[in-house]
Amino acid sequence: MKTRRFGLFLFILTLCASLLAPTLGAVAAEQETATVTTDAQTAAKLGLLLGDGEGVSDAYLGKHSTRIQAAIISLRLQGHLEEALTYSGTGNFSDAKLVNKQNQAILGYLKSHQELGWNGAGNGTFNPLAEISSQQLYKVLLEVLGFKSGTDFTYAATESFAAKQGLSQIAGTASITNAHIATALVEALTATGMHGHSLFEMLQADGVIAASDKLPAGERIRLSSSDKLGTFFTDQNGRTLYFFTKDAADLNSCQGDCLKAWPIFYADQLQIPSSLNPADFGVMKRADGTEQTTYKGWPLYYFVKDQAGDVLGEAVGGVWFVAKADYAAMLGTSPTLGNYLTDEHGRTLYYFDKDTPQTSVCEGDCLVNWPAYLAHGDYVPTGVAKSDIGTLTRSDGSKQTTYKGFPLYYFIKDKAHGDVLGQDVGHVWFVVNPATFAGTTAPIAKTYHIDIKEYSFGQGPLTVEAGSKVVFTNYDDMQHNAVAVDGSFSIPLLAKGESFTITLNKAGTYDYYCEPHKKFMTGQIIVK
Repeated sequence: MKTRRFGLFLFILTLCASLLAPTLGAVAAEQETATVTTDAQTAAKLGLLLGDGEGVSDAYLGKHSTRIQAAIISLRLQGHLEEALTYSGTGNFSDAKLVNKQNQAILGYLKSHQELGWNGAGNGTFNPLAEISSQQLYKVLLEVLGFKSGTDFTYAATESFAAKQGLSQIAGTASITNAHIATALVEALTATGMHGHSLFEMLQADGVIAASDKLPAGERIRLSSSDKLGTFFTDQNGRTLYFFTKDAADLNSCQGDCLKAWPIFYADQLQIPSSLNPADFGVMKRADGTEQTTYKGWPLYYFVKDQAGDVLGEAVGGVWFVAKADYAAMLGTSPTLGNYLTDEHGRTLYYFDKDTPQTSVCEGDCLVNWPAYLAHGDYVPTGVAKSDIGTLTRSDGSKQTTYKGFPLYYFIKDKAHGDVLGQDVGHVWFVVNPATFAGTTAPIAKTYHIDIKEYSFGQGPLTVEAGSKVVFTNYDDMQHNAVAVDGSFSIPLLAKGESFTITLNKAGTYDYYCEPHKKFMTGQIIVK
């Protein structure tokens, strides 16, 4: 027992070695703060994580974990760490000097005890500072639970076998962070080992976790995923949670028979993965006095036809969608406007009828009243084409999200979840109905496109008429820009998928180049 307590202490020492305008609130007034605990907070409370000099901070949780850290976890939890720290043998991996002397001793111990499964990275190396994957960490945790690699499971099938033991929350992550470690450790506490005991019970019996400590109370929000829907929320039993688009206009939209088909989700205490923000969860009191858990202002529901693992409620009626953290855009629904685009918090998004594709003419005071929207997520509800969501670079270099090429905005006077006060303002501002939106009525200047692909602006010069717009779009993984030799235009660096539009009003020949690759990446525009 003393061995593992000392090992825990040393492990900890080594492991630790929006564009929203200020007036736009994130949630409606009807909602209150929820009691939420992250896996990182739980891991810290149980003594499994101490963090660095700043504790278990966001910066610490964002750091990537390494092979030496995974080895230390393995040794500590299996009771070998103290012996490893005092190892004085001469044999070691050839790259052991990449780490401090304490960790060099650990590497030497691993090399001399290959039965522990740490045989190195080949050619006599261990690669101790290489980032580790979820597969590698789950292998460690499975072995701690008493399962043997090569006997009970193969390395290739590690994650599928781990899922059968209830370990899946960080599966498929190629490079894990300390936040992932926290979630995997807390998740593993309730997993049952080969001898019928949970990891929590095993660690408590060995003194790694104090006898007075208890498992987290309350409901757990889990993350599930599919190729089609991405990552979405379930409860601790694997039942999917949903958003209702009509709640954008009225948080009590689901009543009567609706609630029979879509029961509410509520928990007075929540345990969540470290990747989620506790501040995004709330509790609302419904009109009948019952309480319901919310996420980013959206009430959470089940679907009565779902069993664990099902997503049968997705897109039902075009108004029910899986709850998730990474929507680039969501939908609201009102009796008068039908479906319209919102941000992930249910804040209404608008288009400006004076804009043209890939170009915003809203500047100055206009932009103060109609702040540009920039999405932080990657997914959209079923029925909205992900390819219709894009990004343009504004004249000041800032980014703005577009729908079908047209810029999206907030309205400064929209205060609460579901407000649509910007609809038809000046007869030029409107909500965006994805099913009917076909663009603005503004006259469109002739537009030409230069597609940046494979480090090239295309073949030969581009000839255009004076007053034409030229849209540069980068399709390479590397960032590119375009700078005129005579200084007449200079576009910012564009990431993959980003565009920037220039207008050429004066006749002439414009030679230009990509600044980072100017030796070989050039182009020419001829304006007549």
